[in-house]
Amino acid sequence: MDAPERHPRIVVGVDGSDASIAALHAAGSLAGPLGATVEAWACWDVPPGYGLYLVVGIEGFEYAARQSLEQALADAFGPELPAFVHPRVVRGKASEQLIEGSRNASLLIVGRRGHGSLVLGSVSSACVSHAHCPVLVVHAPEEAAHRKKGSHARKNDDGQ
Repeated sequence: MDAPERHPRIVVGVDGSDASIAALHAAGSLAGPLGATVEAWACWDVPPGYGLYLVVGIEGFEYAARQSLEQALADAFGPELPAFVHPRVVRGKASEQLIEGSRNASLLIVGRRGHGSLVLGSVSSACVSHAHCPVLVVHAPEEAAHRKKGSHARKNDDGQ
């Protein structure tokens, strides 16, 4: 007996960066021809030294991840989210969660936010090395890269 046909599933790591918005665009472009659903994952975790945060509360970290995801989805798709896109906020280290999420995915898409022209960021590098499905690494659009080149405000990781 043939195995039941599996509906393709694309998981996208989203952290609000231009590269992750480009990853959402790529997923949207691929979803139609593949008949796939897109899961947009925003991962969050409590920073090191969590003891103080546990006293104060950790709800703000999840809220910030949710807000960042909503803004990235609006930037990528406009005010009306396509029916094939499903947002998901996940607690845990981005690289670990995305790799685990790749177990049942057809494709994992992450943005590239590494420092330097030839080096991937830590999350995209970990996903390329350990994902259980093919991985597409998407660069931020050229205009965004040029805009930010003069800016000193850089994030220190590509935490999808």
